[in-house]
Amino acid sequence: MEDRLAWLMKYFQLRARVFQAGPQCHSVSYDAQFGLGHIHVLKKGKLQVESMETTGQSTLILEKPSVFFYMNPVTHSLYPLDNDVELVCASFDFGAGLSSPLSQALPETVLLKLEKIPTLSTTLSLMFSESEENHCGRQVVLDRLMEVVIIQLLRDLMDQQRLQVGLLAGLAEPKLSKAISAIHSDPSYPWTLQNLADIAGMSRARFATKFRDIVGMTMGNYLTEWRIGVAQSFLVRGKSIQLVADAVGYANASALSRAFTAQVGLSPTDWKNKHNTTNHPELLSLT
Repeated sequence: MEDRLAWLMKYFQLRARVFQAGPQCHSVSYDAQFGLGHIHVLKKGKLQVESMETTGQSTLILEKPSVFFYMNPVTHSLYPLDNDVELVCASFDFGAGLSSPLSQALPETVLLKLEKIPTLSTTLSLMFSESEENHCGRQVVLDRLMEVVIIQLLRDLMDQQRLQVGLLAGLAEPKLSKAISAIHSDPSYPWTLQNLADIAGMSRARFATKFRDIVGMTMGNYLTEWRIGVAQSFLVRGKSIQLVADAVGYANASALSRAFTAQVGLSPTDWKNKHNTTNHPELLSLT
């Protein structure tokens, strides 16, 4: 089977930072921070979770080992309800400040009981074991293992078809997955509704309808979002606007700039400068 996550991980580099690993004896709150998601793995104990989502305040009571995460920034609080709560918690991003399609692919809160995702058992066992020790390199190992957990969760959401709408739902649908993977693998190609429908083995009309219904946007809108997201990932790596334009399918730097500004609200140069000063404030002292 084709690796449906390979191109997402190539252009949008996952980074996790574990900041809690072990007993959680007191309540704690996390503010929404631009570009950051959060993931929490409850090893044992009873936990109450309060989160401020766009639809209002949400409350969860967890009494079994579970994993819950927020792909986008969400203000949330954790309240231990007994003395046995043990957690591994991390923040993560797919390239700070980048418009990753994954940021729109999931509900605000994803909650799964660990018993429902046995494919994570080996990785979680390693992570829990590492969290209980104080070996050299512990932080790095925990961070890398959490990145593996996140990838395995995304894979599980696709393989088990747990989502009905969004990018991962599209990648879980065999015919749509072929077309989406084609877009991901070659953003510079002059994709049309017809040639993507041919790749999917569907009629043009059926493909357009099914893509919109499952992915949640038209094929044209998704193609633009993917290209601009990839353009951002290239810009932060120092590539020139002209080279980026060629790499993501725009005729020249001016065409990319128009599409980029329409999508992001800033020109590529202004966005890059803002990104650098927001995510790398030390650069201010060099200007």
